[in-house]
Amino acid sequence: MDYFVAHLLEEFHLPLKNPVLLFSLLLFIILLSPILLRKMKIPSIIGLIISGVIIGPHALGIIGMKTMESEGSIKLFSTIGLLYIMFIAGLELDMNEFRKYLRKSLTFGALTFLIPITLGFPICYYGLGMSQTASWLTASMFATHTLVAYPIISKFGLTKNSAVAITIGGTILTDTAVLIILAVISSSAHGQLDGAFWLRLITSLIIFSGIMFFLIPRVAKWFFSKLESESNAQFIFVLSVVFFAAFLAEVAGVEHIIGAFTAGLVLNRLIPHNSTLMNRIEFIGNALFIPFFLIYVGMVVDYKVLFDGTWSLIIAGVLTSFAIFSKWLAAFVTQLIFKMSGTERQIIFGLSASHAAATLAIIMVGYENEILGIKIVNATILLILITCMTASFVTENAGKKLLIELADKDDSVNETKLRNQHLLLAINQLKGNERLLDFSILITNRKVFNPISVVSVYPNDEMAERMIKGARRHLDDIIKHFSGGESKVNTIATIDHNLSSGIARVSKELVADIVVINDSQNINLLKRIVGDDRDHLLSVCDKTIFFCQLNRPSAAYNKIVVICPKLAELEMSFIEWTERIIRLGRELNIPIDLYATTSTFEKWGKIAESRRYAGHTKLYEIDEVDDFFILHGKKSNDNLMIYCSARSGGVSYSSAVDSFPTKLEKGYVDNDQILIYPSQNQMDNLYVNYEEFDSNAISAGMEKIQRLGKEVKNIFKNDKD
Repeated sequence: MDYFVAHLLEEFHLPLKNPVLLFSLLLFIILLSPILLRKMKIPSIIGLIISGVIIGPHALGIIGMKTMESEGSIKLFSTIGLLYIMFIAGLELDMNEFRKYLRKSLTFGALTFLIPITLGFPICYYGLGMSQTASWLTASMFATHTLVAYPIISKFGLTKNSAVAITIGGTILTDTAVLIILAVISSSAHGQLDGAFWLRLITSLIIFSGIMFFLIPRVAKWFFSKLESESNAQFIFVLSVVFFAAFLAEVAGVEHIIGAFTAGLVLNRLIPHNSTLMNRIEFIGNALFIPFFLIYVGMVVDYKVLFDGTWSLIIAGVLTSFAIFSKWLAAFVTQLIFKMSGTERQIIFGLSASHAAATLAIIMVGYENEILGIKIVNATILLILITCMTASFVTENAGKKLLIELADKDDSVNETKLRNQHLLLAINQLKGNERLLDFSILITNRKVFNPISVVSVYPNDEMAERMIKGARRHLDDIIKHFSGGESKVNTIATIDHNLSSGIARVSKELVADIVVINDSQNINLLKRIVGDDRDHLLSVCDKTIFFCQLNRPSAAYNKIVVICPKLAELEMSFIEWTERIIRLGRELNIPIDLYATTSTFEKWGKIAESRRYAGHTKLYEIDEVDDFFILHGKKSNDNLMIYCSARSGGVSYSSAVDSFPTKLEKGYVDNDQILIYPSQNQMDNLYVNYEEFDSNAISAGMEKIQRLGKEVKNIFKNDKD
């Protein structure tokens, strides 16, 4: 017993050395600190940083300096967390928004780089009496910033906002420039700043760019296409790309955070934001790696420097005050130039005010090369703590204000209400329908409370009950597939006389606006039941129907080609299906070619603008749908072909509309295709009933005949018995 107690006390002797105990302690901090500080309305990021200060070597000493600085689990996880922040920033960056606001990003990047350096150098050189090299190095520290508050923006769902896109673009520009300056100053300290240095730096950066922007995308696209079903392998591949890119950046002579961000940009188009893979990337980063980095930042802080004489306080106060002021001034000038709102200025300031990773790198390089003294290092550590806290508070408050402002500006008249959006997916099993499920996730708005229902319809015969029981296993597989992307889904197994009638009935019961069905030649539910085809489903179901032939992974698409008949914009459900396709283009981050009339394109543009879609949609004007074959240039198997047809009696219906799907299928056999039939209410079909029999009546009659046949069969069976 005494031995056990002695051994236990030895394990808990400070500083802790047992890696398992250290890891469990940090996990408890990650779990509890946000919960405890939430009641005090302190952002969770600040809670993690303060926790790091408390357990660090300069406070309670639970984790010693030797443990913190060694190449062990803590430093490794903190490095991974920093790379993760930069990687997710690049991955979630809306490239269409970035291109749209490139000029603003360049302007902000120049301002947030030049203002701190221009004003910071004389303050350090004349005010604090530092040497010229030390003044330039410290001034460059003011220019850089770390996106510590980015998780707050991600939590609020504002990652695609223009102010966020401008700040992220500016961050990369200024951090790259500062880290190149750091490499130059470091080389000059060793007397290596010659022509060979510049040649080596430029050459290595060119090679790095070639590998990242030309080789990696092709390898990633091949990998995602070949191992589409191997979700674990995809996640490991993404992590491998991130750390390999960080390594290549260091080899090229810049910091690893530039490589991680570049990896995010490269994989941006290949990983849809609503995908299961994206959910896993964000989950592991937000739950584990990023909190480790924030705790590590706090552990570096030495609060005792506040009591180390007046001059240390003066240095810390001057550096911290100017660091915050210079970033606010850059955001303010950006606001004035581009006439932005005060809340957008606060978003830019909040994201760019925090100093952490790059700042630490600059100061430690200066200290190791004996350019900067220990007082500057200590003052910088306090600067990191204060700026991170300031940035978190500002971003939290500004993010809430921006959400309120965006909610007030939403055009509720033109936009379809979220509560009215419901997608019905008709499949009987997961195998062979994985891409259809992923497609339904991509075109669904995450804000919808109850977005997707999956219905499995089985024939109403002697095997009905057995089929329904067997369907439960398939529905469980479907639920697991959706849960990987944190998508809500309802599952329904039902019986009916035919598949079309079952889908039509359930779509009415659930008030669905879109019905999606697999129309692939390999798995075609409609053709599995005799007499059940597209026409039958269209006759009994008046919802907007997507007939999908999807045989390729979404990462394989390079472009979306949409063909619309004349007057398509006048159909009742034009906004409903257009909004889904616009969202698909945004998620896949690929351009859209629209073959339609000018009036259709104009309405398409209004819908895209109301959804804040900054993607590129190019119009190819046609009068008749057959003109598509004349205007469409070189065929590409990587284009997703989408054709909006029309029902008989619809305003956009014509004889050419009916024959076009067959021509498209024959002309583009190797392309994935989606055939859309807009919804049509009963009023639209009134005059059609004068020309031909109502298909609903025919369907009802067929059902009665089937019942009668079964009764007759039972009579003869009983007589035989």
